[in-house]
Amino acid sequence: MSAPTFPPGGTLLDTFKKSFVDVPVDADNDNAIATTEFLDAAESLTTIFDALGSVAFSPVKNDMMGNIKLAAPAESETLQALVKNELKDKKHVATEGLLWLVRGLDFTCIALSQNVAKPTEELADSFRNAYGATLKPHHSFLVKPVFSAALSACPYRKTFYEKLGSDEAKVQSELRVYLAALEKVVGILKGFQDRKEAKW
Repeated sequence: MSAPTFPPGGTLLDTFKKSFVDVPVDADNDNAIATTEFLDAAESLTTIFDALGSVAFSPVKNDMMGNIKLAAPAESETLQALVKNELKDKKHVATEGLLWLVRGLDFTCIALSQNVAKPTEELADSFRNAYGATLKPHHSFLVKPVFSAALSACPYRKTFYEKLGSDEAKVQSELRVYLAALEKVVGILKGFQDRKEAKW
């Protein structure tokens, strides 16, 4: 994993193909979320794992990328339609991929939000706390040690933020906006996935 680069004076977020800030949410249509833009934003987010710098994060990134591919759009413009259309056909490959992808995004969002909010907390602590609250309850005893190793390999806070941009105040400011948008999208999808129509 090579460390991501960003334009001079910019941040890693400037290099994203799509940001969660720009993912369309149709408030008039049950908060329907645009499939393609969501998946592009999710794929862009995985470059943050490159900034973590450790090969230990490869399984975490690969897991998310695999779920992005599973949830790839067929004939559905929104994620909610994708799930409903697939379940009508008695299938759940994309639906299950989306479920795990949302869990992975929730994990990342909570870890980074907690870290931004607590200026003295190291990344490893933020990621460990987020893992316990999101992915860990759903992981098997075979997967838990892989994630545990990745979390222990987190770089120091200072090193990580330097990889996101040269101006830490700007990085923090942009991250807050980005994470608020991600949290909103994840919240909508978790609410939808809890509904009977999204179960298989």
